[in-house]
Order: sequence, then structure tokens, then C-alpha cells
Amino acid sequence: MTHHGRRHDADHTPPYVVYSTPDGAVGERRSLRAVDFNGRPLASRDLIPLPDGATLAMMPQRLAVGLSATGERQVERHGWALAALLPIGYMRTRLPAYEKTPGTEPLPFFGYTAIAGWRGQLYVAAVQTDDPERWIDHNFPLRRLERLVRERLAEEPENRALAHHAHCALDYRCPTASNLFFRRWEGAIAVSPGCNARCIGCISKQDEENLVSPQDRLLFIPAVEEVVALGVAHLEQAEDAIYSFGQGCEGEPLLQARLIEQAVRGIRARTARGVLNINTNGSNPRALQRIYDAGLDCIRVSTISARKETYDAYYRPLGYTFEHVKESLRRARDAGVYSSINLLCFPDIIDAEDEVAALVAFLRETGTRLVQLRNLNIDPEVLLPRLPRPNGRPLGMAALIETLRREVPEVEIGNFTRPTQRDVARLAVAADAAPPATLDQSVAR
Repeated sequence: MTHHGRRHDADHTPPYVVYSTPDGAVGERRSLRAVDFNGRPLASRDLIPLPDGATLAMMPQRLAVGLSATGERQVERHGWALAALLPIGYMRTRLPAYEKTPGTEPLPFFGYTAIAGWRGQLYVAAVQTDDPERWIDHNFPLRRLERLVRERLAEEPENRALAHHAHCALDYRCPTASNLFFRRWEGAIAVSPGCNARCIGCISKQDEENLVSPQDRLLFIPAVEEVVALGVAHLEQAEDAIYSFGQGCEGEPLLQARLIEQAVRGIRARTARGVLNINTNGSNPRALQRIYDAGLDCIRVSTISARKETYDAYYRPLGYTFEHVKESLRRARDAGVYSSINLLCFPDIIDAEDEVAALVAFLRETGTRLVQLRNLNIDPEVLLPRLPRPNGRPLGMAALIETLRREVPEVEIGNFTRPTQRDVARLAVAADAAPPATLDQSVAR
């Protein structure tokens, strides 16, 4: 889209409505004040300039809305509502406003963020939470990636895991899959076609007819040798190397815990370089303990909440409980494994008073080292009816971050898995010096 609005640098009016015109340009209605999904006006203090790497997204079958000069809700009927999709490293603070037209389909799985015009420029309701440099498009030039993929597949034509991630790199532009071919940073490894959760916002498998997953799920279980070969090559050759089990193109990696345990042992028998990571729902503490003992360096556990009621409503777990998730993180702490959570953030849910209090208690109890903030990609009208309403009032997303920094200052706030070998070595030494922990056998699986 191109911005066809005029620039008025001296304009001190409140943020105003912008929308997508029928020809795909950005229209503006300066007489309408911009509002969010809940009808709350957007002020300039709520906004930052549209960041590099953000994408403008038309919201089909949804009309833009705002407030008139008299404070009445008014619909803009000359085009569709507009939202921003933020690059990783930015967290949205407000959802976009719209009015649905008849026959509206659910929105595709993206992280829709409120957008507005102000002083002739585009602004978004967001805060920067990390440095996105290693994750933005200019670091993943397509022509070079295509050449590297061809060359690597020619070198290892029998490695099915490599071929799968070539598909993810080229078709989905997945950064961690692409890094396998650029031979740098965090590289992906998917191992599990199955899952033991039924997440509402799952991006690789949807059972509901009107919800379409944006990715294809892995359809095979790779051999240990394939996983080891790919891991050793990445850890030996990549700058700031991390090799990560558990990707968006698969189910739950712990359903292949034996494979991962054997692969970690096999990799560590051949190289001590780099960091071995797993992204998981943390559903099987006992299996994770074996993987920790095999040489895993860090773990990222996904959650939408530190409250069981909210967690269960979103993940709909099969054969495990939220207590298993907490036990997995406690065991990581006791084993000297660098632990983080992948916190799926949705405004007015995770920033509610009771949710924030539960999150602070959860971080203290589990010894989690890092909170990775992640915008939850889903239609709000698909998600919200399925979650319990928080008891407390929303504090705001910025207040959530401020509270975490104040109450658990030892916990880092960011967006990326980034422990170094020095970090994990220091934790391992500390764990070896600590007395053995007593494990809760009621949740040891």
C-alpha cells in the first residue's frame, strides 16, 4: 500500500482514522478520531511511528470506525479497516477497531495491531521490546537464500529434515529455517507430527472448518541420524549458533522425547559448540529431565497465562496439566538449564490485574530467566468468547512490562532465545553446586 494522505507536521489534532481504499492505498478520515477494538480513543502517547519491517493489512469485510467530533461512533464506508502486522521485537498494545459486514469470515492468523494517522504519518499502538535486527527481511535476501538452499540440498539429498526446512525457508520465509542455509544464529529442527494440545490459535493444524492454518505440519518423523547431522553442521559452522527443537510447522516435540534425547547425546558426542534449545509446551517433566541430563542447554515453554483456567481454555491439553508445565520449568532451574517462557500476549487478557499477579508468582516459583513476549496471531472474535474473562481490570501492556521489571527484576524481558554458551555454562556450574532438589512426584511423568 502507498500512503496518499497529506503531511501536516504542525497538526496537533488527536490521532485519526486511516483505512484501506478499494485500490489498496491508505485513505484517511481526519474528522474521525481513531479508537481501538473496545472503542477507547487512541492518544498520541499510545502510539509509535510505524516501525521498519511492519506490514499494512487490510481487514476484509470489516469497515473502519472512529469517533466524530461529538463523540459518537461513526463508520467509514469508503474502504476496509486497516491494521498493522508488527515485526518481531515489537509488542502491540491495542487491537484495531472495525465493524463487520454481513457474511464475515474469521480473520487469517495474524497479529492485528491498531493503526492511526497522526501529523500526516502512520502510527501504531505498540512498544519496542527487543532489537529485531536479526529477524527482519533485509537479512534474508530471497535470491541468495534460493541459491544456498539449492547448494545445500545438492550436498545432502537424502536428509529429509533438511528438505522439510528448505520448504519452510522458501515458502513461509521462516527465519529459523532460513538460518540453517545461511549457517548462522538460531536454526530450526522439527521432529514431531503429533501434538497433545489443541490450541485455539494453532498455526499448523486446525480441526474447525472455518479456521485455516497458515502452515503445513511436518508429516514424518526424522531419523536420529538426520537430526544429529543437521545439528552438528549448524553448531560447528554457524555464528552465535543455536539449534532449536520445536517449530511452528510441527506439533509438540516432547511426543518424540526419546528421539530428542538420543539426538542431543549424539550431537554433544561430536561437538561442544553452540546452544541446544527446545521450544515446547512443557507437558512432560520426566521426559524433559532425561533431555536435560543428555545435555540440553535451554528451554522455552509456551503459555498464554499463569492461571490454569486461562491456560486450559486456550491450550485444551490432552493428558497433562498446567502443574506439569510448572514442574518442567522448576526442573530446568534445578538442572542449570536456561529457561524462558513464550508468553502469548493478547491485550486486555494478559495485562489484567489477576493475570499479572499470577504471572509474577509463576516466574518466582519456577525460576524462569526470560519472558519472550509474543503477539498472539488470531481473530479476537475467535479467541475472546472461548477464554474466561479476567477478574481484574486491564492495566495496559506497557504497565505489564513495568510491573514485571519492578517485581521480578532478575527476569529478562525480550522476544528472542538468546543465551550464549557462557550463560548456560554459568547456570550449569551453579546447578552442580546446589543441593539436590526434591521433586514433586505427583507431577513427575
